[in-house]
Amino acid sequence: MRITEVKPFFLRPTVLVRVDTDAGMVGWGECSPMNGRVVAVHVEHSLAPFAVGRDPFDIEAIVEDMFVRTYKIAGQTQAMAISGIEIALWDIVGKAAGLPVYKMLGAYRDKVPAYASTMCGDDLEGGLDTPEAYAKFALWCKDQGYPAFKLHTWQPPVQGAPNPKWDVAACAAVREAVGDEMLLMIDPFHYYSRAQSLYLGRELEKLGFHWIEEPMAEHSTSSYVWLSEQLDIPVVGPETAEGKMHTRAEWIVRGASDIRRGGVGDVGGITPLMKVVHLCEAFNVAMEVHGGGAGNLHVLCAMGIPGEMYERGLLHPFIDYDQPAPWLNQIVDPLDDEGYVHVSDQPGLGYEIDFDYIAANTVSAY
Repeated sequence: MRITEVKPFFLRPTVLVRVDTDAGMVGWGECSPMNGRVVAVHVEHSLAPFAVGRDPFDIEAIVEDMFVRTYKIAGQTQAMAISGIEIALWDIVGKAAGLPVYKMLGAYRDKVPAYASTMCGDDLEGGLDTPEAYAKFALWCKDQGYPAFKLHTWQPPVQGAPNPKWDVAACAAVREAVGDEMLLMIDPFHYYSRAQSLYLGRELEKLGFHWIEEPMAEHSTSSYVWLSEQLDIPVVGPETAEGKMHTRAEWIVRGASDIRRGGVGDVGGITPLMKVVHLCEAFNVAMEVHGGGAGNLHVLCAMGIPGEMYERGLLHPFIDYDQPAPWLNQIVDPLDDEGYVHVSDQPGLGYEIDFDYIAANTVSAY
């Protein structure tokens, strides 16, 4: 079996990647919506030539070639684009074997508890515009069965953001609303200084928060070493820092965070993410998977270490998350009444694609 075509579909904001083979087997992968137009061009022109004509089972060799041959444009865009192709290859491999991908990786479980992960704070009335709005939404999520709730707080271009005092006010309102039994986390998205991060972390300790995630620029590893030494609340990272398992290894050696982080879009797909998983396992450190989607869910179900929870979202009062994306006939991460997301047992990744929608709504990447 050989790969005959790699085709990106820019659906604004999602980028889907279709990989065709001469045996009629087709795989689908999904890229992060960030920089979607650029990612689609990168897939088609920079990366596809390294896959066409090759055996789709040679995932390790294909992914390594892509990283090595495009190293001068290394960064998030490179990793996101590679992940779309790489995930599609795993979809093919699973279908060819008649097994779901998590079984191919070495299954550990078939369901994972989920946490409600919000969109960023906004200035929309009835949205996530005040601490009280976050509290109201957290209560709604608790009623849906989520055992945990994570705030993404206010960021630019919201006027006055970021502001650690706003974050503390929102976190305090949520804790008061949901009580002590719900796990709470925050991701202020690396906008803060050391002093601001320390202030925020210490206030979160008073509120009994479960973790604080990437509050500072992740290229400053020494800042995370310093912060982790100051705080009792677990610090999570790196999330978006490029460098795959190499960067995570440096953070482990330096003690730069308490919980490691990575998702398929951050490190270039399922294969490199599993390397991060096993690296963390070897050093006996926890790791949380960044983001939702089929690729991340299958990895979580193959992890023998925490991976404590699945990040379900992004959620917002104005959006019905359980309504499938228009290019899907059903969602990949349905939530049960006990707060668990179940992985698909269909061969491959379990995407149920609406091909008519893709044909009618693909946007030119040029």
